Amino acid sequence: MFPRVFHTHLSRRTTFRLAFSALAMDRLFADDATRAGAPLPDLTQSIPLRAPRALTGSQFAESVSNLDRHEREQAILDQLVSGNMPAFLRKLTPVKLSRELRDGTTLAATIFVTPEYLAIGSDYDFLRIPMNLHTAAAVARQFGFVLPTKRIVDAIYDQAQCHFTPQPLPPGPQMTSTEYYRVHNTLIEKQAQSFGFPRGAFVSGHKKDVVLTNRLAARPGQIAIYGWHRASGDPIQPLSTVHGAGYADYSHGIRLVAGMAIVEGQPRSIHQVLHDSMLASVLSDEGPIRVSPA
Repeated sequence: MFPRVFHTHLSRRTTFRLAFSALAMDRLFADDATRAGAPLPDLTQSIPLRAPRALTGSQFAESVSNLDRHEREQAILDQLVSGNMPAFLRKLTPVKLSRELRDGTTLAATIFVTPEYLAIGSDYDFLRIPMNLHTAAAVARQFGFVLPTKRIVDAIYDQAQCHFTPQPLPPGPQMTSTEYYRVHNTLIEKQAQSFGFPRGAFVSGHKKDVVLTNRLAARPGQIAIYGWHRASGDPIQPLSTVHGAGYADYSHGIRLVAGMAIVEGQPRSIHQVLHDSMLASVLSDEGPIRVSPA
């Protein structure tokens, strides 16, 4: 398990330790793939390379500042499916989960997730971008990924290299505005700098996740959100489906999970695992997921 980091100032030794941890995660990814009965493919091969003249995060925020929500969602989708995202999002991070079965045996799985929430722009000028369920699902399908479950979100927080302190903004209609997206992103960046978090580190605690849940089967047309963990590990946001699928606000983040996982040492489609009556329990607290994994 990777160390939690809460300090407002990091020594040179601690900064080196974090950099070493990032290298260790790359090695862990390679070791997990090698241990599997067959090598895993390049799990990010469906994500196009970012074009040299693609918009930066600041430029994108400006370009959508006067658009309505529907136009902004289309712009978000266009930028992401064209590959306009920081390169560090293509460096997936392994997350290990396990579950004791009724017969006393333990089921183990390793999944691979983006180290950060989806963002538009370059490695040095990017905007963490909230989006509604329609857009998030379209991006996930395009790239061959899925959205996380509540259990996966908890595991990500537990194993993250660095932990942010949540920074809620005043509630109101402005929560869905591009300006609030930009303000919250700036607050996160300032905290990352003050804590000394390396660029592209495996981080958590700064947004709520859009998640998969069987509650959506009973409430079609809604979006499910969960997370935004405090330092205690307790989430600010319990699992909720109160908002419609077209809703997005500044506090939401999209973390993607690769379409292949390693279960008991063997590569498996994450779609199959989430639908399997026995295997799903390692990734879900609800048993098999009955809604679309994307």
